[in-house]
Amino acid sequence: MARTRPSTTERHAGPGAALRHLTPVPLPGVDPAWSRTLAVPSTAGVEPVRGRPRRWHLLDNLASLEAAGLTPRGTVLAVHGNPTWSYLWRSVLAAGLDPDNPWRVVAVDQLDMGFSERTGLFRRLDDRVTDLGDLTAELGLDTSTGPVVTLAHDWGGLISAGWALEHLGVHRGTVMTNTAVHHDGGERIPAALSLALAPAAHGLLTDRTTAFLDAALALADPAPPPEVRAAYRAPYTTRARREAIRHFVADIPAPPEHPSHERYEQIAAGVAGLEVPALLLWGTGDPVFQERYLQDLVRRMPHADVHRFEGARHLLPEARDVAGPVMAWLADQFGPGPTRRELHLRRRATARGAHVPFTAQLADRRADTDPAVVDMAPSPGDPQAGARVPPVRASLNWAELAERVDRLAAGLTGAGVRRGDRVNLMVPPGSDLTALLYACLRIGAVVVVADSGLGPRGLTRALRGAGPAWLVGVRKALVAARALGWPGTRIAVERLDPVTRRALGVAHDVPGLLGAAPRPDLPGPDPDADAVVLFTSGSTGPAKGVVYTHRQLAAMRDAVREACGLSPGTALVAGFAPFALLGPALGATSVTPDMDVTAPKTLTARALADAAAAIRATALFLSPAAIANVIDTQDDLDAGQRRALGLVETVLSAGAPLPERLLERFQELVPAASVHTPYGMTEGLPLTDVTLEEIRRARRDSANAPEGTAGGVCVGTAVHGAELGVTALRPDGTPGDEITTEPGVTGEIVARAPHLKDRYDRLWYTEHLSTQLPGWHRTGDVGHVDAAGRLWVEGRLAHVVLAAEGVLTPVSAEHAAQTVAGVGRAAVVGVGPAGAQVAVAVVETVPAAPAPGLADPLLSGAVRDAVREATGTDLAAVLVLPEHPTDVRHNSKIDRALLAGWADSALAGGRISNP
Repeated sequence: MARTRPSTTERHAGPGAALRHLTPVPLPGVDPAWSRTLAVPSTAGVEPVRGRPRRWHLLDNLASLEAAGLTPRGTVLAVHGNPTWSYLWRSVLAAGLDPDNPWRVVAVDQLDMGFSERTGLFRRLDDRVTDLGDLTAELGLDTSTGPVVTLAHDWGGLISAGWALEHLGVHRGTVMTNTAVHHDGGERIPAALSLALAPAAHGLLTDRTTAFLDAALALADPAPPPEVRAAYRAPYTTRARREAIRHFVADIPAPPEHPSHERYEQIAAGVAGLEVPALLLWGTGDPVFQERYLQDLVRRMPHADVHRFEGARHLLPEARDVAGPVMAWLADQFGPGPTRRELHLRRRATARGAHVPFTAQLADRRADTDPAVVDMAPSPGDPQAGARVPPVRASLNWAELAERVDRLAAGLTGAGVRRGDRVNLMVPPGSDLTALLYACLRIGAVVVVADSGLGPRGLTRALRGAGPAWLVGVRKALVAARALGWPGTRIAVERLDPVTRRALGVAHDVPGLLGAAPRPDLPGPDPDADAVVLFTSGSTGPAKGVVYTHRQLAAMRDAVREACGLSPGTALVAGFAPFALLGPALGATSVTPDMDVTAPKTLTARALADAAAAIRATALFLSPAAIANVIDTQDDLDAGQRRALGLVETVLSAGAPLPERLLERFQELVPAASVHTPYGMTEGLPLTDVTLEEIRRARRDSANAPEGTAGGVCVGTAVHGAELGVTALRPDGTPGDEITTEPGVTGEIVARAPHLKDRYDRLWYTEHLSTQLPGWHRTGDVGHVDAAGRLWVEGRLAHVVLAAEGVLTPVSAEHAAQTVAGVGRAAVVGVGPAGAQVAVAVVETVPAAPAPGLADPLLSGAVRDAVREATGTDLAAVLVLPEHPTDVRHNSKIDRALLAGWADSALAGGRISNP
């Protein structure tokens, strides 16, 4: 795009001169060459003399682009809010200079703000939209031959949207961060703004003091350094220079009688008609522009890409990398070739073929009176009390389950649940949850599965992010929903008395829904429509929502059936909640043991055996934490319970790599079973399969490798339909872009399969990063393929140790440490700066250490020797903990990031306490 003609009314000699005249305060991150001022004739209605020139200040990277010989693909028009200025967008200005994706970025200081002219006039919303149009006309953007994309924050969102609606000929895209274009008059204005609007506080907080400015700067996490805070304050050093801060607050147009309300409503309505590509970047911890404003924007622009930054507050561009997602999105939308969404739709189209609905088994077996779902009761009595009947609370046969699903589908439809509505099921595993899940899938509602193991804060983050329209829950969940503000119209699983029903805001209950007559006329869902949103465990950061379509969910069922032999007639004990829901789709009778499914380590050997006896189980699916506790509690089993476990033919465990010795100990409890440890994740399960015997064979094939330490954990070969590879790690620990299956190359594991996720939910940038290799999913795990084509997992990409001698992966060292007598679980973490880290082992001891600290010399020496012999790695230290911090769902994934920080502090001489 050719450079715009320089304005004849430039105040200073050239770009860069402006800042030297405007402020003595350093502006970290700003190239002086970006700064310019120009006089622009104003046509705003507030002006007493139409056409009067007004002096604008802006940051514009065009001169830098030209100096580098780069032709921009288009222009980003960046508009700040109150009380910031163009400094907010400095990272985007710098990112626009990327030779592979150059963009001109024009970041404006609105009149009376930043270093633009103080006009002394109260400029309202309509004036500011006009002002922006005056500026872009002067810059030549109104007749630009390249795309113009607006980028906005705070009240800049409404102003830039008004500009966009008046410049449809050149406006080609919208990016918004923590803003609002509309406020529901039935809801209260956020408390922070209500306070600033209060007559007694309005002037005091906004212009007579710097309180409003200071509060805005405090809404960044982490807090900006002092020099950055000083840069934000630089244009607002006097009361006169802060007058527009007061005006901006006073112009909040929520009440119908407000002078700007009509214009504001016009813009809000217009946004709903914008069909240009849109990206919404959102800090979820913003007390001002809260989640409800994001949901409003999503309703107005359902085509928008969304990325939520968990925990980020109002000043999002200051606290998080927004330049990365902005530039990646611009490259995707306006770069050469098809967009990722277009590629995604093409891959979907090529994957289409014969589709057997996920719920097909219910239709096929609706006349079957064999058990389908069994609910266990707590195990009573003396464990030594001979033969007894397993404690079953309730059960449904296939015919009963099919009828219940049909009635619930009709009842939910009658209550107003529609195709595409998201329904959050806060119901423990069992017949109630199973029937509700299959009823939702039957009518095309999207099931949100976020188990309570995420904890109150994690659940609240997950549910607000997913935005379900409906919440079905037991009483405990409904109480939590009321207290924590979870979204969704409430449906109770049980009948409640009128007072409780009213207090909890319950609109319907499941017994009432079951009164509906089945409706055979209800159409089935589109195979490529969303089916479920499953949340990850949160072991590597906030839990992420993973979206599966009906086709992908059915492909997961088929992959499990083929890899693990779970066919119709299987009797499945599911000690891992998701597989309790998969059982009916496989035609398997399923039962969940008496346990807290949100804490798998609560599964005891007795509860497992009772569940197995109740259905004469042929298959078990357990998490690693559950297996460990079953082994620890096996002495409580009676003879009958041991016989029940002896009938099991297949055992599956997924969630974290299991050491061979732990599998061997569990094999003793299930002597007739083939023990499988499929590898996968919430984004795709299973991807590989391996049996205990195959693990033993792999170890024998790995020359000179001690037991259990053969370069990580062998997880076998890819299941039918899946493809795996690795992208080799560079010296700095980052993965490359070339996929290889060459034996012995350690890299990030990548996968593709028909049953991989459709996408991450409202995490556009995370999805972008995970699919940088089109058609492949970057798993975040590291490993290698051996000469026999078997995959070995060596740890998480985020947990590799970046030592001076190269990249060290942790799993082999951890398993070596666990071979030492007296060591339970072990974690090996890196301490120190990247590129010069040292490896430190943090171990649990058996019995548990009374307090955290340095291991005694004897234990330390034994662990060091074992790790050195297995991997060649010299540990810098060995620390002990009574118990590792783990993720809240599996209880087996150690929080290594937390441990690394704790170990660093402990070894630096800090107070050694529990992490």
